[in-house]
Amino acid sequence: MEAPAFPGPLLEDPLGPALPGPCSQPLTPTWDAGETFSDAVGAGCSRQAPRRFPPAEGADPESGHVVPCEVRGVVLARGARSSARACGLLMIPAALLLSSPFAGPAQTRLLADQAGEDFLLCLNLGAYQDALKNSNNLLGHSRFHVMMEDRKTTVGSFHFVYIMILIVGTMVQFSDESEFTVNKSNQGLTRVPKGLPPKTKVLDMSQNHVSELHLSDISFLSQLKVLRLSHNRLQCLDISIFKFNQDLEYLDLSHNQLQKISCHPITNLKHLDLSFNDFDALPICKEFGNLTQLNFLGVSAKKLEPLDLLPIAHLHLSVILLDLKGYYEKEHETESLQILNTKTLHLVFHPNNIFSVRANISVNSLKCLQLNNIKLNDMSCQVFVKFLSQLTRGPNLLNFTLNHVETTWQCLVVVFQFLWLRPVEYLNIYNLTIVESIDEEDFTYPETSLKALTIEHVTNRVFFFTQTALYTVFSEMNIMMLTISDTHFIHMLCPQTTSTFKVLNFTQNVFTDSIFQKCTTLVRLETLILQKNELKDLFKVGLMTKDMPSLEVLDVSWNYLEYDRHDRNCTWVGSIVVLNLSSNALTDSVFSCLPSRVRVLDLHNNKITRIPEDVTGLEALQELNVAFNSLAHLPGCGNLDSLSVLTVDHNSISNPSAHFFESCQKIRSINAGHNPFQCTCELREFIQSIGQVSSGVVEGWPDSYQCDYPGSYKGTLLEDFHVSPLTCNTALLIITIGVTGLVLAVTLTALCVCLDLPWYLRMVCQWAQTRRRARNVPLDKLQRTLQFHAFISYSEHDSAWVKNELVPSLEKEDIQICLHERNFVPGKSIVENIINCIEKSYKSIFVLSPNFVQSEWCHYELYFAHHNLFHEGSDNLILILLEPIPQNNIPSKYHKLKSLMTQRTYLEWPKEKSKRGLFWANIRAAFNVKLILNTEDNDVEM
Repeated sequence: MEAPAFPGPLLEDPLGPALPGPCSQPLTPTWDAGETFSDAVGAGCSRQAPRRFPPAEGADPESGHVVPCEVRGVVLARGARSSARACGLLMIPAALLLSSPFAGPAQTRLLADQAGEDFLLCLNLGAYQDALKNSNNLLGHSRFHVMMEDRKTTVGSFHFVYIMILIVGTMVQFSDESEFTVNKSNQGLTRVPKGLPPKTKVLDMSQNHVSELHLSDISFLSQLKVLRLSHNRLQCLDISIFKFNQDLEYLDLSHNQLQKISCHPITNLKHLDLSFNDFDALPICKEFGNLTQLNFLGVSAKKLEPLDLLPIAHLHLSVILLDLKGYYEKEHETESLQILNTKTLHLVFHPNNIFSVRANISVNSLKCLQLNNIKLNDMSCQVFVKFLSQLTRGPNLLNFTLNHVETTWQCLVVVFQFLWLRPVEYLNIYNLTIVESIDEEDFTYPETSLKALTIEHVTNRVFFFTQTALYTVFSEMNIMMLTISDTHFIHMLCPQTTSTFKVLNFTQNVFTDSIFQKCTTLVRLETLILQKNELKDLFKVGLMTKDMPSLEVLDVSWNYLEYDRHDRNCTWVGSIVVLNLSSNALTDSVFSCLPSRVRVLDLHNNKITRIPEDVTGLEALQELNVAFNSLAHLPGCGNLDSLSVLTVDHNSISNPSAHFFESCQKIRSINAGHNPFQCTCELREFIQSIGQVSSGVVEGWPDSYQCDYPGSYKGTLLEDFHVSPLTCNTALLIITIGVTGLVLAVTLTALCVCLDLPWYLRMVCQWAQTRRRARNVPLDKLQRTLQFHAFISYSEHDSAWVKNELVPSLEKEDIQICLHERNFVPGKSIVENIINCIEKSYKSIFVLSPNFVQSEWCHYELYFAHHNLFHEGSDNLILILLEPIPQNNIPSKYHKLKSLMTQRTYLEWPKEKSKRGLFWANIRAAFNVKLILNTEDNDVEM
């Protein structure tokens, strides 16, 4: 098959650079921006008639601007949504150019910045088939790449560079002009408003009520390039008002009430549309001969003269739009018109009149012809055929389109037989209505130049007819490509003899499982598209292909297919390499009923919950699309040894395996976005594995990958989800805790050994407890009988320490001390003095040492103080351990001393001077209460 080519000059678009192509032709299949392969590959997606480019809001859909394109190869068009189809080719959005068969790695990177724009790649079905066999990418839900045997791509690379120049040029120019665009369309204006920005480049005044245009309205817009005044009420116009707009390139005056114009040359004009007005004769002035850059010319007339177009005969126009809605037939007179140089001719007739135009229109070098609004009956059929005989006699005519046709079945067959002998290669019929009756017609199909016939959107007003009468006309055609879509045909006959069909497209009909069963004559068929029909049994679809040995591409998407015949093995032809089963009702069992050599498999939008690990027979599978299903786990490659492209977005995958990239060594593209990811420890390893693969392998990363659970992370991008390694690694957590505990133990041991930490801790605790107890005793109770802050009991052997250390340190803090040698009352017994001093003192301090144990009186004092503790319910004992007292040295009769030393906390006198500050702080804390001592009791001397 020939590589795509770009013959012919370029057609300028007013909002962008030149577009290649000689013709305007609606296309099957059509792929609008944003549609999936399943929606578009069979031309069942866009049903509008070809529209004018660019279309005005509310414009007559039967007469739109032409969308230029190249019939044999690949071209670029802009405006996918507004110009529904162009030229009999596949129209692919720019986003899909990233995965086109003509895009290598470098070109893919270059196209990435343009993927969001509304551009189209036009590709005819022949080139499309070639593309399928040479593609390295999947055009599945978002792309459907096709992988076949390798072929040389030198010519394809040249075409890609050509396309890239057009894209980049258009983008630069369009973004430039968008800054200075003024849209005043459909606002009920009666004149051009004042105060427009002087730098305006694009002015849209369409869909208003403007009846006059003056020089002052636009003369100050010196940079104006595009002016749209369509659908207004202009009746006359002097084109000289544009003499100050030397940059004007695009002027649309269509759909007004113009009857005459005064001409003036506008040297840079590339697009001039005067169609759908009230001109009596073609409004062609001699000044138009100076429009050397003119590419598009739209005119209208009620009568034709042979030399009407003589002033522009030397111009090489790409498109001429001739509006003949108001044309009326002159009795006994045949008019003629000679069109010398144009590549595309678009004629629009009145939609409600029976075709009766007898004018002879001759065209040189015509490549594309489009006729709108053809209404035929058996009587007018020959008039139409005679009219076509002049238009189609040129050897260069490749593409012929009929849009909005109403005809009898007999006349349609006559037109087919007439065109079969013409040089037309691509015939397209859109919005066909069949009236009166459908009877069997005698016809033969001689050898023909026709390669492809497209019939889209058929309304059949005949309700009783035989299948043979209708379907045999199509099944016996000797062409390569046949498209019959959106016709509601219920069946198609198997050709009676070996067929020449290579591509059959029956999108959006009502074919059932009986279609092409046991049909042995489609031996050359390579591509079969049965999208959007009534197919229900996948097993029967497999049987249908059994007798199609050349079949490589099969699209049965958007049907009602199921597979539940587990007791029988599926039968498929072995040549299928591209299989589209998307948008059906298939479950997991589908993996046991697939062609063995399939390389590209589209199963998106089904009811699949898992891909069996033991799946066999898919060793050749390279690209798999299972998006929009119910998969709970990210499938591994398993037995899918050749898998390189995987699409699993919009499923129920929450914890994808971190070992996916290890098991799928050949993966070069995976799309797993828009799944309900659970951001837990298990997901952390998967995120890390993504960071280890090459950039671009994970499609949609990072924007399409977000946390769904837990709620605190919902909406967080996976690349922003971070969790501590300790949280996820149990062994590491245990080791960390053990090491930390060990370090802490060693540190505490070192502190205890080197800094005597336990002693410091014990003393701090005692200080805190003493302060707390002191605060809990009511102050008025303490002040009733107290005369001293403390009574000190000690052994005479320890008196030196008491008098030199203890007493001076306390009395300098204004603490009143009671000592037996200075405060005992003479004449009273020792016991009475002891009791009296203990009762009149806030605290009793006992200096414990081995000498204290040996003193009988010290023991008495301790006994009375302990008795007072229980009797008063207060905490008045302070024990100071001056020297350690071994337990075995305390006599057994001193059981109270043993009991106190085991039950109560005591202060230990430190030998190191550095520790004594804390010792004295603990002592002072015991007296942290301001007491007013009672000095009226003279029994105790102060």
